[in-house]
Amino acid sequence: MNEPGATAEHGSPTSDAIKVFLAEDHHVTLWGLQQLIEASNPKMTVVGTARTRSELMNHDGAAQADVILLDLDLGGEDITEALPILRQRCQGQVLVLTGSDDANAHRAAVVNGARGVLHKSESAQTVLRAIEKVYQGEIWLNHDVLGAVLDQLRHGAPKMAGAGTKDDPDAERIASLTPREREIVRVMVSNPGDKQFAVADQLGMSEHTLRNHLTTIYSKLEVRGRLELHVYATAHGLGADGWGGDGSR
Repeated sequence: MNEPGATAEHGSPTSDAIKVFLAEDHHVTLWGLQQLIEASNPKMTVVGTARTRSELMNHDGAAQADVILLDLDLGGEDITEALPILRQRCQGQVLVLTGSDDANAHRAAVVNGARGVLHKSESAQTVLRAIEKVYQGEIWLNHDVLGAVLDQLRHGAPKMAGAGTKDDPDAERIASLTPREREIVRVMVSNPGDKQFAVADQLGMSEHTLRNHLTTIYSKLEVRGRLELHVYATAHGLGADGWGGDGSR
């Protein structure tokens, strides 16, 4: 049995196992999460654990993880503001598992880089499903939190695509999109709950081609994934049905 708070010793997981890092300061909860995830092996495996902010930020396992499942309160420290630093150091997605019902805290976590928020009252199967969905690039948020995030990140009225000047960096980013990329953004924003293969089918392309387009779009708009694309596009009026492929409305 592995001791919570230390890197777990495992056999050789299959190459496609989802690598999960756990950050939780309650001994029993951490132990339970380890047992839950390891029971799903070879689908998932634990690559490390932390019980403090310092351990989380400096653990090699966190940098290698596909998904970091963490509580925002580690040893009495709120790590919300450290999430952007964690995202820079670690390639994996961040999924918050919290016992708090504070909607403002949930919103702040997402704004700072979390891919989803999950309450500790959820079932074990829901925890596993959330890890898998976040790993696949989906967003795990209830509608209230998602709506609050969008409201917080909208600064003023949506900007008209293509209506800026060279002094407006957002207008320049938007203007750099090709007509096909603009169509992809519109369809993605119009179908936020659809899986990527369904969006690709609607656009008449393969999922692989869609991923390639999204990589370029993310780079041009300087966003880090589907959630940030949704927020950015909504804030700038890019998801409206009347937004034309030439940047006009």
